[in-house]
Amino acid sequence: MADRMTLIGDTAIQLLAERGMRGLTHRAVDEASGLPAGSTSYYARTREALLELTVSRLLALDQADAAGGPFPTTAGTIDELTELIARGLQQLLDGGRVRTLARYEIALEAMRRPTLRSYYDRAGKVLRRQAATLLEQNGSPAPERHARALIAWCDGILFDSLAGAGGGWASGRPTLAELRRSTGELLAGMLGSEQNS
Repeated sequence: MADRMTLIGDTAIQLLAERGMRGLTHRAVDEASGLPAGSTSYYARTREALLELTVSRLLALDQADAAGGPFPTTAGTIDELTELIARGLQQLLDGGRVRTLARYEIALEAMRRPTLRSYYDRAGKVLRRQAATLLEQNGSPAPERHARALIAWCDGILFDSLAGAGGGWASGRPTLAELRRSTGELLAGMLGSEQNS
């Protein structure tokens, strides 16, 4: 059962990125995943349930990346935190591009569906807590406020690069070096006084 739920979630993410919200149907998931007709409806009876399953899968993938990625899950210095964030952004722009696009679709849909909004916000709080913890480890005097600002900044970088005009980068999309520099500048503004003390 868990394997099928994972397959359904992964397929739903892919469909959202490729076809948008209108392209995500139970039947489309069955066809794209190679499951027998009616399988997706068995595990997620309603559209709301299918969207919630998709959000759960997105969160699980994000947490797995954080736990097993090529960079540390804790950052004891500003330089380590800069590297963590820059590499995380690069991952979301490259290998995680499909997930990022799917997340945009779900975020927009959540504005129109209160139940999905609640579910989406709960999943987002997990990631916000992780960001606040990292900032607190680096001396942030206001880790929750700084986490909100950091996540808003990251969301802006991602949106501009994937769905926005994206013209402000040398190559049309930020390189890892550009992400490091921009991230370092942001963190210096937030944590600069703590870094120098």
